[in-house]
Order: sequence, then structure tokens, then C-alpha cells
Amino acid sequence: MIRLFKHYIPHAVLLLGMVDLVLLLLAGEFAWHLRASQIGTGVGVISERLLPLGGFALTIWIAMIAVGVYGSDALRSMRYACARLLVAISMGIIALSVIDFIAPGATFWRSTLLYAMGFSIVMLIFGRLLVSAFLGTSAFRRRVLVLGAGERAERLRKLSERPESGFVIVSYLAMNEGALVVEEAIPRAAIHDIGRFVENLGVSELVLALEERRNSLPLKDLLRVKTRGVHINEFSSFLERETGRVDLDTVNPSWLIFSDGFSSGRMVSSAAKRVFDILASGLLLVLTLPVIALFALLVKLDSKGPAFFRQKRVGLFGEQFDVIKLRSMTADAEKDGQKWADKNDVRITRIGKFIRKVRIDELPQTWSVLKGEMSFVGPRPEVPKFVADLDDKLPYYAERHMVKPGITGWAQINYPYGASIEDARHKLEYDLYYAKNYTPFLDLLILLQTLRVVLWSEGAR
Repeated sequence: MIRLFKHYIPHAVLLLGMVDLVLLLLAGEFAWHLRASQIGTGVGVISERLLPLGGFALTIWIAMIAVGVYGSDALRSMRYACARLLVAISMGIIALSVIDFIAPGATFWRSTLLYAMGFSIVMLIFGRLLVSAFLGTSAFRRRVLVLGAGERAERLRKLSERPESGFVIVSYLAMNEGALVVEEAIPRAAIHDIGRFVENLGVSELVLALEERRNSLPLKDLLRVKTRGVHINEFSSFLERETGRVDLDTVNPSWLIFSDGFSSGRMVSSAAKRVFDILASGLLLVLTLPVIALFALLVKLDSKGPAFFRQKRVGLFGEQFDVIKLRSMTADAEKDGQKWADKNDVRITRIGKFIRKVRIDELPQTWSVLKGEMSFVGPRPEVPKFVADLDDKLPYYAERHMVKPGITGWAQINYPYGASIEDARHKLEYDLYYAKNYTPFLDLLILLQTLRVVLWSEGAR
């Protein structure tokens, strides 16, 4: 994986993205030539249209990121990828048409965009088929040697078998640390020289997946492997990089203390984040005020009770604040106490089902963002009762409050809506990854991916 601004991006995704960007530039150029030949004008020099070409390619590319073209599902299924590609290209062309209407002459002609759309669809689908054929081989995957043959090694095996995985396990070494789960593991005693064994297999990374390190960690061998240029990674760090979450089953306080993350450089990121929150929330409130007013009226007409719902939530450093949302449940929804929303919850009103699906009920929270109690991106703010309960049952739960809560977040775009302790545990793993690694780049990625969640109602309940 490539680490970009503290966030890990799989090599396969990076390669696909770069290929797609080049293909979009070519599609725009082909469309320009075709349209110029139709109207009998010269195509001119390419330097004169680099700005519109780049704007076209970048707009479509951003739309592709936003709708999930580079997500794990799109990497697994060509049919899924094509559907998302069509949506992304259509959205991008519409956006470019609007820009051309507002600032004519600054972009492609709208007639040229139609040809560019056709070329883009054909070239991107063909490009994905071609790249996928290469990515399906082990040539583009890191060659990993796993030190261990227990439950942790088995977890790595399952992770490597996922189609979007960026690594292939070439061998397992059993280090006499416990029960043998991976049956094909080679006993340590059978390998005379681990350094030469690593070299013969072409290993690029060694992962420590030992169940018990005491008397099992071959320090001399690891030093020899390290000096041969092979990267050595600890199990929890490897999982964090490959899954985008902090694994609560294996992480310990010392790992959180000594691993990379929670850096002091976040002060600059926090300042930039706050400036963005103020500007974006102010603009969004002005633009969405008619929408909020309309649905507030519909909520009132649909069921008895106030249009808005106010509730205490836990924010930065555990401080409580009032969150405001459009009411999506009946007015007496919490008469028997607070509880998580279930699938097909009878407390949700008719209009409430719709505003939850398209996230319109979240719009009034923009006021909390403007006041500084929330951010656009961050862990979901929970009610004090749930926080107290989860803090007792889940390790490191308090650490998620080291960053401001958000309207959207890393957990919200990666894990469906949860209504149990187990779901809360999985979401906490993503929240900890965000709290540990957040940067403006990761925030931008989350904001773009939120569009995918809204369009396909992923996680809404």
C-alpha cells in the first residue's frame, strides 16, 4: 500500500485511478477532435485546451471517487463497477454542463461533452477489464511471509483471499507458539537460514502473527531479514493498514502509544478543519434553508409533535451538547427510554423513512457545526446513556472523543448502521483509525464518499 497523508491507499486502487485519469484525458481529447472535424474547424494546439481537458478529467474522476468506483465491491464485481461508472460519468457531465452554462467558454462545449461521455464510458470499462486482468495475478501483490500458524495467521489468510487484497501469502512459519491452525505451515526447525528462505521466495514483507511472543520471537533471524531490505510489520499495524481500522481484538495500550498517529501536527489540520467547517456550514445553511423549512412542514403534517428533535449528545473531550435534527420518529418515541433504532422500526414515521434515507434529517446539525460543537467529519455523536454503557463494555471507547463528532465519518461510510454492542465495537475500530490518522486529505475523501452513502442509502436506518 501507498501511504498518502497518513492514509493507506492500496496499490491496485492507485494504479486503477491513474489509468482512469489518463483515459479520461484521452477521451476528452478524442471528443474534441471529433467535434472539430464535424464543424470543419482546426483542433488547435493541445496546450490551449489543457485547462478544459484537465477540468473535464478531474471532475469525472472526483465523481468516480464519490460514488464508490474504487471501493471493494467495485473491485470484486465488474457489473457493480460498470453501474457506478455510469452514474459517476453522468453526474460529472451534468456538473460540467452547469459550469459551462455559468461560465461559457471556460470549459468544453456542451456538444463536445456528449462525445466525451461516450468515449469515457467505453474507454473506462475497457481499461478496467484490462487492468483487472493484470491485478488478478500475483504480479501486482506484495509477497508476504507470515511468522505464526495460529488464529492470527488464519485471519491473515482470509484477508489475503479477498479479491481486492493487495498481498499474497507465500508461506507460513510455525514458531512453536501454540496450537497449529494453518496446517501447511513449515516448522521453524525445518528452515536452516530464514534470511536465505526469504530471499528464495522473493518475500517483500514479513508479518509477525505470533499468538505468544514469549520465547518465540527469533530476534537474530528478524535482524538478518531486516538487513536484507525486507519490511517487517507487527500484526496490529498490518491489519490497520490493510483494513482501515484498529483491530480491538489484538491491539494493546503500548501499541497505541508507540505506533504512528495522534501526532502534534494535527494542530494545523484542526485549524484548517475549523476554517472549512465555518465556511461550508454557513454556505450550506443558506442553501438548504428552504429544504429544511419544507421538510419541517411535511414532518408537522405527517405526525403530531414538533418538527425538530433536540437531544443531548457527547462531543469533544466528553462534553455534552444539544444536537438538532428533523424529527423522523413519533413524538413519544422515547417514552420507554432511549434505545437504538431497529430495522423497520415502528417508531419511524412515513416521512421519517424518506428523510433518513437521503439524510435530510441531518441538515439542521449544520448549525452545531457552525457553533463549533461538531464538525462535518468525525465519529458519530452518541447519547450520554449509550456512551456510559459502551465505555464500560468496549476498550478505548473514550479515545473516540479526542476528536470532534461529525455529521459523517470514516465509520459511517465503511460500516452499515449498527444497533448492537457488536456493531458499536466494529464502528469503534473505524473511529479509532480516524482519530489516530485524521488529516484534511482523509476528511476530503470521507466527504466525497458520503455521496455514495446518500445515493445508495447505505447505512441509513
